Amino acid sequence: MPNIKIHTPVMSGEVLDYLDLKPGKTIVDATEGTAGHSLAIIERILPGGGLIGIDRDETSLVVARERLSKFGSACRLIHGNFVDIDTLLENMGVRSVDGILFDLGISSFQLQDVSRGFSFQGDGPLDMRMDKDSYISAYDLVNNLNEEELSTLLWNFGEERWHNRIARLIVQEREKEPITTTLQLANIVARSIPSRYRHRFYRIHPATRTFQAVRIAVNRELEILEEAVNKAIAILNKKARICVISFHSLEDRIIKFAFRKAESDGLINILTPKPLTPAAREVESNPASRSSKLRVAERV
Repeated sequence: MPNIKIHTPVMSGEVLDYLDLKPGKTIVDATEGTAGHSLAIIERILPGGGLIGIDRDETSLVVARERLSKFGSACRLIHGNFVDIDTLLENMGVRSVDGILFDLGISSFQLQDVSRGFSFQGDGPLDMRMDKDSYISAYDLVNNLNEEELSTLLWNFGEERWHNRIARLIVQEREKEPITTTLQLANIVARSIPSRYRHRFYRIHPATRTFQAVRIAVNRELEILEEAVNKAIAILNKKARICVISFHSLEDRIIKFAFRKAESDGLINILTPKPLTPAAREVESNPASRSSKLRVAERV
């Protein structure tokens, strides 16, 4: 395996407890990544159990396959989008499962690869595609949407306060030359925000919300989330559980209302009326976990 930093799974202990893992169960990790959660899950469902991992990022799956290789046929990994979870499982002959995990957002494994364009910590191409076979990249959106469309994208998907100013400067700058790299975009965003506000309102880099918004739009992350969760609930066995870890309010809001609707329809019982958050010691050891929230429901 190449010398890379493997993503640290968030709230792993809570996930393992709430999934109620036992030997013989079939569990789906709908956001397989580099197998952070899956490694702990598979050990608790053997003998007789099986893990199915889904991810749209083939590069991450290469790492996951190697890390899980010692478990042989007990682990089956699929390249695909979790919004197709029902079809993907049906094609494998699986019609119902004993637990499903969604760990949303971006992984440190993806962030550290500057060629993917997810981060402004290094200068890379403006890409941000989870699935490299997707047609639309960050470059396409940043260089082709009009000012109003960009502004709306930044507000709807990033809740960016300065969305109008950022969109205006992006349009002005791309008239001079195309915006092709992550640092180009990050610098434009920073320049868009009045200097007196940059440190007052931004404890994080001022481009963080813009990058989040563009990434979400490129990968249709919010657009497909509710549909994916509803499909997942439908294929759970009785008493099986679904765990969803989100990393910003937009995701969490979708999960909250999807769970409430499914509960009102008599499909699930919500086990976490308020989302769980990581313990202080986890945040200290893994700062990336600080914004995470875990919601759990059980199939009726």
